[in-house]
Amino acid sequence: MKLKDLLEGVPRVQYNGNEEQEIQGIAYSSKDVESDFLFAALKGEKKDGFEFIQEALLKGAVAFLSEKPKPENFEKTWLHASDAREALALCSANFYSHPSQKMKVVGITGTKGKTTITYLLEEILKKSHFLPSVIGTISYRGPSISISAERTTPEAPDLQRIMAEMLAEGVTHCLIEVSSHALDLRRVLGIGFDITLFSNLSGDHLDYHHTMENYFEAKKKLFFLNHKKRTAVINSDDPWGKKLISELSSGVVTYGLEPDAQVRCENFKLTEKGIEFSAKHQAGTISVSSPLMGKPNLYNILASIAVALTLDIPVSAIKEGIASLIEVPGRFEKIKNSLGLHIFVDYAHTDDALKNLLETVRELNPQRIILIFGAGGDRDKTKRPRMGEVAGNLSDWTILTSDNPRSEDPLAIISDIEKGIKKTGTKNYEILPDRKEAIEHALSIGEKGDYILVAGKGHEDYQVIKDKVIPFKDADVIRSVLKIKELA
Repeated sequence: MKLKDLLEGVPRVQYNGNEEQEIQGIAYSSKDVESDFLFAALKGEKKDGFEFIQEALLKGAVAFLSEKPKPENFEKTWLHASDAREALALCSANFYSHPSQKMKVVGITGTKGKTTITYLLEEILKKSHFLPSVIGTISYRGPSISISAERTTPEAPDLQRIMAEMLAEGVTHCLIEVSSHALDLRRVLGIGFDITLFSNLSGDHLDYHHTMENYFEAKKKLFFLNHKKRTAVINSDDPWGKKLISELSSGVVTYGLEPDAQVRCENFKLTEKGIEFSAKHQAGTISVSSPLMGKPNLYNILASIAVALTLDIPVSAIKEGIASLIEVPGRFEKIKNSLGLHIFVDYAHTDDALKNLLETVRELNPQRIILIFGAGGDRDKTKRPRMGEVAGNLSDWTILTSDNPRSEDPLAIISDIEKGIKKTGTKNYEILPDRKEAIEHALSIGEKGDYILVAGKGHEDYQVIKDKVIPFKDADVIRSVLKIKELA
């Protein structure tokens, strides 16, 4: 693609160079640069891409995008942008010929529920004989593509490339989990969203956003992109959802349990076998049965119904799709065993998510709840004591352990959590920093009828300790320990 075509419609960019220059690719990491590439020298949290210009030059870059002025005596084309991330996103959309314009795109944001909603919608769309794709926390997948996700929402060039590849596979609908970081860093600019969904908001990522108001403002950006095209589906039971509704002038579909929701739940029944309820909407009632468990999943299902109805999906396909989703990896994922234990792996890594998890299990009348969890290092520290307080109030026995400590001392992280537990006055907890040892111990003290919850990492198949990434998946560790116990 010629440079002039790459820059079509991209505002606030000044450049000098050959506008007829052919650009063969776009890279934001110098390691990925190839001959005739555009290199975007972005400023990151730890490193500045400007420092890698020489490396990109040696690898064959012919054009450079930066918020900094062109260096003296620099001979290659220099694109000086007031917002390099905005320019990168829009250039990427141009380079890959705007794949979002040729499919239906649903953008899903919120603190909790994004992943489960994509799985539900994926099944519903399949039952309608469409070809959906998903870009989210667990994987980027389509009809014949499946890639483990490095981050919830990829950087703009990767996102546009993946969507273009999926379009080539015949994909009709793309479901995208849109993180607050992605919105703040402009990754989804240039995508035409047909529907945007807001699930809820609770304390997370405050190491980055600092306040809940800033966190909300980041999430809100999704609903003001491409505003002429999209419909907003919003959880009207959530306080932040109500605030968002008040700021949108039109094109809103609401869901929830409260009577004023446009897609609302009536007569719900939550058991260990799943969820049953009636979903009332403008055109009638849908009788819903799902093997998923708990009130959070009731909301996730309502959200999926609201989106599906907006997409004019037949009611029969909605019901079949919801019923066919047995579980979501690492989301209240049940680990089968012959010991009479109820064992679940869950991604709950905030105080609100942990509270929802424990309250869901409380409703199932457990003999005891044994909870194993930690907190991620180099991430929001403010939620640690809150998580401890939730555990102290709602768990019968808690084992504090490591999550992904990263560069932090695992014992220091655990100490932060312990402050919250101590606040509740309970002494029903212990500390085992080694996560495998903590899981083994929980299974050794568990008795028939107990619920053992391993929380925090969910689907993740690794543990980050200092600068090492170690293979570690909670579900696999549990199964290996169970195998030994069941053979004993």
